[in-house]
Amino acid sequence: MSATEATGGDVGTGRDTPGASSAALNRTLLVVIIGSVMSVLDMTIVNVALRSLSGTFGAPLETIQWTVTAYTLALAAAVPTAPWMMARVGAKRAYLTALTLFSLGSLLAACAWDAPSLIAFRVVQGLGGGLLMPVGMGMAMAAADRERFGRTMAWLGLPILVGPAAGPVLGGWLLDVASWHWIFLVNLPIGAVALTLAVKLLRPDTPRGPGPVPKLDVPGLLMLSPGLALLLYGLARGGEGGDFASPGTLAPALAGTLLISGFVRRSLTVGHPLLDLRLLTDRTFAVGIGTLTLFTCGYFGSMLLGPVYWQEVRGLSATATGLLGAPVGLTIGTTMQIAARRVDKVSPRRVIRTGIVTGALGMALTGLLTGVENVPAWQPLLAAMLMGVGSGMVLMPTTTTASRDLPRDRMAAAGTALSINTQVCASIGTALISVVLGATGLDPAGFRTAYLVAAGLLALALIPAVRLPGRPGA
Repeated sequence: MSATEATGGDVGTGRDTPGASSAALNRTLLVVIIGSVMSVLDMTIVNVALRSLSGTFGAPLETIQWTVTAYTLALAAAVPTAPWMMARVGAKRAYLTALTLFSLGSLLAACAWDAPSLIAFRVVQGLGGGLLMPVGMGMAMAAADRERFGRTMAWLGLPILVGPAAGPVLGGWLLDVASWHWIFLVNLPIGAVALTLAVKLLRPDTPRGPGPVPKLDVPGLLMLSPGLALLLYGLARGGEGGDFASPGTLAPALAGTLLISGFVRRSLTVGHPLLDLRLLTDRTFAVGIGTLTLFTCGYFGSMLLGPVYWQEVRGLSATATGLLGAPVGLTIGTTMQIAARRVDKVSPRRVIRTGIVTGALGMALTGLLTGVENVPAWQPLLAAMLMGVGSGMVLMPTTTTASRDLPRDRMAAAGTALSINTQVCASIGTALISVVLGATGLDPAGFRTAYLVAAGLLALALIPAVRLPGRPGA
């Protein structure tokens, strides 16, 4: 089944076909937003708790960091299956499965008795998380018509407003007043609400309309899912150790690259590939992916710099660091809400190019200011908020522009492609910035260099962005 059928919309072929009713769209958005908030909160809370978990289980921090790595690898393995699963069992059932897996993984993680068990249960969480975003995005994208597409994507960006702002603060508070178990148990009431609403509000669907259900592209799955996991693992190892030439880093990265290359070749030749890469023949989608690739590398790569800078250079606590990160998260989310709606009415190219310039300028200023000894804290914070304004004008507006005019029966594949692009580019950016910071040192000069490299990546996104449409819906 296509995502459109799951939400009651009509399958189109590139024309202006009506989407689901406003009420059906609103019901879908409510369910998807709650599930996404749970997922984003979990990622930000767990990052804050790593040192605490290391002490609790008596395990090295390098071992505990596998709770994040294992989640990411499982997520990467699950994401490519989203379009097939929606076609096989229906979008509603696919989303209920994702919510159940994520909630079950959260409960099991809270009951972990040592580091290996915690890592194993985080894999269960990652399998659910890998389906949550592409299935939810596919349902919402297919339910919205062109006139409401920007507003729909703005609502889908709401978790990015809530998660980074509330997650670190909530995580620090739970660790201080309760115990580490609650960083996972907090997901259960949210998951229960999301499951209840999904059962009641999402329209019943059948696996597929007329015609046979496509078989799972097993060879494609066996190439793409392990390929993504191996590539992300190699990038993570290289970023942590600052050495991409070691066998433990180079071998999985090369193996992953070869598997993904084989999948690309296969997907362009078989009739029913796991992920339809022919989407890239659509110029706007291809240019949007190119813009997001460069911008995502710089933006997500820089996210590790702020917490390390405030704690290692300025000597602040984890809670204080989380509080300093909240204004940046609020700035990004608020700007995203405004900008994603504006691209329904004004030139996407103008909005996105302005955002890229603003984001790169803010990132560069952050680097220059963190490179100054004993700079007042409000100065790099304001510069980071300027970067946040630019990021909010780029991330979701570019996603909106890239996807708006695709046929509705290809929205699920588009959501999956965008999710994979984000995961891979975020890992590449994080590895690159980690290597730069490791080579230059955890001092003001090192942070200045790392931020300036990230600013350069943001600025490079201007190259594909000049080919974005000059008017909405073009």
